[in-house]
Amino acid sequence: MKILIAIGILGGLGLLFGLILAAASKMFYVETDPRLDQLQETLPGANCGGCGYAGCNAYAEAVLKGEAPVGKCVAGGNECAKKMAEIMGVKAENVVRKVALVRCSGHRIYDDNGELVGGAKVKAKYEGIHDCLAASKVGGRGPLACKYGCLGYGTCTEVCKYDAIHIVDGVAQVDENKCIGCMSCAEVCPRHLIIPVEPARNVVIACASLAKGAVTTRGCTAGCIGCGLCKKICPKGAITIENNLAIIDYTKCDNCGLCATVCPKHLIKDSNVEKLQEV
Repeated sequence: MKILIAIGILGGLGLLFGLILAAASKMFYVETDPRLDQLQETLPGANCGGCGYAGCNAYAEAVLKGEAPVGKCVAGGNECAKKMAEIMGVKAENVVRKVALVRCSGHRIYDDNGELVGGAKVKAKYEGIHDCLAASKVGGRGPLACKYGCLGYGTCTEVCKYDAIHIVDGVAQVDENKCIGCMSCAEVCPRHLIIPVEPARNVVIACASLAKGAVTTRGCTAGCIGCGLCKKICPKGAITIENNLAIIDYTKCDNCGLCATVCPKHLIKDSNVEKLQEV
């Protein structure tokens, strides 16, 4: 008899709590906008952060609240932007595809005897944690003579979800065919060497050194010395020298490639010329 009473009491309490929870769910129910689910389904789910938000769901919520425009999803591209615009009832803007560029040309070149003959010079042997941030904290701002160069310990390669960046001859190099422009690599680079550029931009300056020419030369055979020859030959006035470094204004640049022909360090890359050489 006592067992039956106990079971009855427990059953009654379960029923009471169930009713309370049911009432609370109705009282505190927050109606969600059905467009949120539609936006989330439209996004690729890569959660790469290229849009500037923590993930696809966060970006969808921002678009729904009017805090972010459609068309910021680099992974989804124009098709994704078009679908999101239809859901929100706005005009779709074209998504300009961009890829990561590592602003360093200091690829280490060694002779048959293992002696360094080109690229960024190494001033000390680093035997610490295989991580760029850790290496940059070593006395003297890391093992490289150039304090602006790529350290080459692959922190950027570890965060890339698309296998689009690898270390080649001591410098990070991007595979534009795989890169979606999420810029996760840029966020972890302690020297802020990685920037977004349009893949159609054939001419790029792969250097970030702000040191004077003589100092740059002591640290790297391929660094920009701020000589200004590229600036002088540019017919569009698209190149300026700022803090000893050549800078391209892509709103003026027409990809003619003349600057690459006069650079004494051969650090200005012209993919048009490189493709012709490959053929």
